[in-house]
Amino acid sequence: MSFASTPRNPSAGRPAGRPSERRRGALVPTLIVLGAIVVLVLILAQVWTEWLWFDQLGFIEVLRTEWGTRAVLFVVGFLAMAVAVGLTMRYAYRSRPVYAPSTPEQASLDQYREAIEPLRRLVMIVAPALLGLFAGAAVSQRWDTVQLWMHAQHVGTADPQYGIDLGFYLFVLPGIRFVVSFLIAVTVLSGVAALATQYLYGGLRIGGSNDMPRTTRAARIQLSVIAAVLMLLVAANYWLDRYSILTKTAEKFDGAAYTDVHAVIPSKAILAGIAVFVAVTFVVTAVRGNWRMPLIGVGLMVVAAIAVGGIYPAVVQRFQVQPNQQDAEAEYIKRNIEATRDAYGIEDVDVKEYDAKVTAEPQALRDDAETAASIRLLDPQVVSPSFKQLQQVTTFYSFPDTLSVDRYEIDGESQDTVIAARELNLSGLEASQRNWTNDVTVYTHGYGVVAAAGNRTAARGAPSFLESGIPSKGVLGEYEPRIYFSPGSPQYSIVGGPEGSDWELDRPTNDGGGSVNTRFPTQDVSAGPSVGNAWNKLLYAVKFGSEQILFSDRVNEQSQILYDRSPRDRVEKVAPYLTLDGRVYPAVVDGRVVWIVDGYTTSSQYPYAAQVTLDDATVDSLTQSSQTVQALQPKTANYIRNSVKATVDAYDGTVTLYAWDDEDPILRAWQEIFPTSLQPLSEIEGELMAHLRYPEDLFKVQRELLARYHVSDPKQFFTGTDFWAVPDDPNTAGNVAQPPYYMTLRMPEEKSASFSLTSTFIPFGQQARNVMRGYIAVDADAGSQDGTKAPGYGKIRLLELPRDGSVPGPGQVNNNMTTDSKVAEEFTLLGRGGANIVRANLLALPVGDGMLYVQPVYLQAEKGTTFPLLQRVIVAFGDEVAISETLDGALNDVFDGDSGVETDPGAPPAGENPGTGGETPEEPTTPQEPGDADAEARADLADALERARVAIQEGQAALAEGDFAAYGESQDALDQAIADALDAEARLEGGTAVTPTQSATPAPTATAGS
Repeated sequence: MSFASTPRNPSAGRPAGRPSERRRGALVPTLIVLGAIVVLVLILAQVWTEWLWFDQLGFIEVLRTEWGTRAVLFVVGFLAMAVAVGLTMRYAYRSRPVYAPSTPEQASLDQYREAIEPLRRLVMIVAPALLGLFAGAAVSQRWDTVQLWMHAQHVGTADPQYGIDLGFYLFVLPGIRFVVSFLIAVTVLSGVAALATQYLYGGLRIGGSNDMPRTTRAARIQLSVIAAVLMLLVAANYWLDRYSILTKTAEKFDGAAYTDVHAVIPSKAILAGIAVFVAVTFVVTAVRGNWRMPLIGVGLMVVAAIAVGGIYPAVVQRFQVQPNQQDAEAEYIKRNIEATRDAYGIEDVDVKEYDAKVTAEPQALRDDAETAASIRLLDPQVVSPSFKQLQQVTTFYSFPDTLSVDRYEIDGESQDTVIAARELNLSGLEASQRNWTNDVTVYTHGYGVVAAAGNRTAARGAPSFLESGIPSKGVLGEYEPRIYFSPGSPQYSIVGGPEGSDWELDRPTNDGGGSVNTRFPTQDVSAGPSVGNAWNKLLYAVKFGSEQILFSDRVNEQSQILYDRSPRDRVEKVAPYLTLDGRVYPAVVDGRVVWIVDGYTTSSQYPYAAQVTLDDATVDSLTQSSQTVQALQPKTANYIRNSVKATVDAYDGTVTLYAWDDEDPILRAWQEIFPTSLQPLSEIEGELMAHLRYPEDLFKVQRELLARYHVSDPKQFFTGTDFWAVPDDPNTAGNVAQPPYYMTLRMPEEKSASFSLTSTFIPFGQQARNVMRGYIAVDADAGSQDGTKAPGYGKIRLLELPRDGSVPGPGQVNNNMTTDSKVAEEFTLLGRGGANIVRANLLALPVGDGMLYVQPVYLQAEKGTTFPLLQRVIVAFGDEVAISETLDGALNDVFDGDSGVETDPGAPPAGENPGTGGETPEEPTTPQEPGDADAEARADLADALERARVAIQEGQAALAEGDFAAYGESQDALDQAIADALDAEARLEGGTAVTPTQSATPAPTATAGS
């Protein structure tokens, strides 16, 4: 028999479908690998780009220290929780009884065990690991607490209860409490895991004839040891409560009171001892096997917690303290007053009685002529629209809604100014101009700063600009005008390129015929991480969700990417331990525009100091209405220091941190943690020192405390009869605090005027009269051009006014001004022709042996192109109210023809004169008879207002088109129209026709505002 050979089929004998299974088998690992790569890229797009950002800025040490500490704490937390829970579960399982008694309960447990058994090993790994992940994440969040503990500082002041250095409370106690709390959590979860496992596998049985839990020897030892450890940790927690009670909050005052010292603190020590005793009983149970003793001990601890920890302090409070509370609490109120004043830097306030008069007398302003000459009425919150209309130039530039107050030395004299940077505003572009190329590579920066004199105005009441235009011209000298970093900057921009790649729009040309382009010199200047390689392009494309970064030719080997461009955000990232002031302001320093940011170190662990919620203390009418000025972050503190002054270069984004208060123990600790990130005070150059100032938010917190803590007598503090409050802003609806104001003024008995931050106080209570009880001013000038810190900087002066309530407060003064017949008549006149009246900040100044109130009044069109122009000044002294076109005129009316300020009759017009006077319109010599003349004047007024409206619209249109020649013509027409309107207005009032030089210029004044 022969067999024919046949070729072998390779697939013969294989199960059907196996090749497709093999292909599917290769697909799944591939998808997993690809998914892992995607996840890795997503993570690196956040992590590695942060590393590049910090490295470029020179603060990689900060990131390395923070991330390193977080990583170590995560591992410690993870291991502590996962190992503890895992070992307890494993021990409970391995020590389970081999044969469990046959009971109905055990039968049901057998079913659960059988269901769990296939997943037992997985559960014993996954459950501890999951708990460890949560624990590690929670522990890593406390990296700052651990670092401060590791670098604890000696303060040199002892607490009044235990005599321990305050460094223990600021640094050590928070760290120890954190560790104890974490160990309690680990012990509790380990105990729960041990109980569950022992019960499931029969080591612990509940129920039976004697209703007592029954355990195996192994279960008894395990549970007893865990319970003993827990009791020891509870004892430690009770013991630490004895120290933490010094920072408790209460209704009357913060810190340990009489009952706390004489009842609560001893009770905590007793409870700690009982907890140790209970721990010992659990150890005994582990050895002897009797659960009765520890159960009795636990019951004893519960009873003691109720009796000793609750009832006894209540009895002491009710029967020993309350009948004599004022005397009993006096010592502890004194501790609270002293600690609060020290913790908030208000221990050396210069308090003086100020017998303010309410009747204005001639010659009264002679001694205060310097202050009167420096009163600033150009309100930085009101005049922002004027800056935008007159200096914005194009729609893709803008100014913040609230401007900043600064001072510059001009011709040897200090000049208060209102200043703002011309920031980039992409939302001002037309929709057709918005695309990735324009948004990211063309429109990359703002241009220049605009500054106006505080104590004088130009024609029509417009700001008198000291620095303006594009290119920038003025008295601030030559400086780098390009603003790449600012609060309003876009999310990111890409700059730099080879020679000839000048595609960044720098500024429009003056003739309106085009624009000047520029190229950021990335070869010489580093402003952001490089995106010159494919890897960085990929990461940033993922980070910002822009694939154009990968494929655009404008992203080349010389390109840098700029992001996190807000000065506040940059400082917050490189100094995560700081709480930042709500205002960031620009200054021209050494040929560069820099943003100045104030940073605070805070703590809530200062013994006996009053706790303050920072956001509540710093909210006022300005923070509520402004998008650029913020309140402090919502956190509770009882210690604050302005420890750091920071600057951010507007051109290259460089962040520099200066250790301003090197005596602050918290700052000293952070200097040890980040030894290279802070520059010493000696590195502050003179020109920068001249622009540093006392920060607003610190002052707000201090005035909040001084409203109560100006009282030094404990018994008077207890009654609260002399507590004050910050008055509400009369210009704002609702109960919103009036903001503090920067002004140059001379306080009573001081030799000269100084740049100050000021506020007022009225009596506390909703039903209290709105009369002035206190006036506070702090020397805000940090230093001079020679780089030395001003000796008086930070000196707080508090004037206590008569208690008879004779001096009206801001609310009363606002009412007096509103209801005054002359003011009402002026407002009626100003409101004709469709104009809105804007009342600016109400300033209070201690001059003329009393309190002088000054309020500027602006006028702006009701619709169309609107921006405010300063038109009137209202002055009040006591019950006297006057309104005039000039400050000097209003002061003359109040002080019987003597403002105290000498005016040179040969001086230039008010709009150009740096003095305060300006020229007051002459009184009419002959009354104007009604009749045809009035009708003609009204017609002329209406015609002039219409021509002014048209001129404003034409000027705005010219600016939008970049036609500066047409813009100049429209401004000339506007000048003439306003002059004609004022002439007609004077004829209607029966006065003499006013020349443009006289009437179009309100008083040379200064700004109030934050």
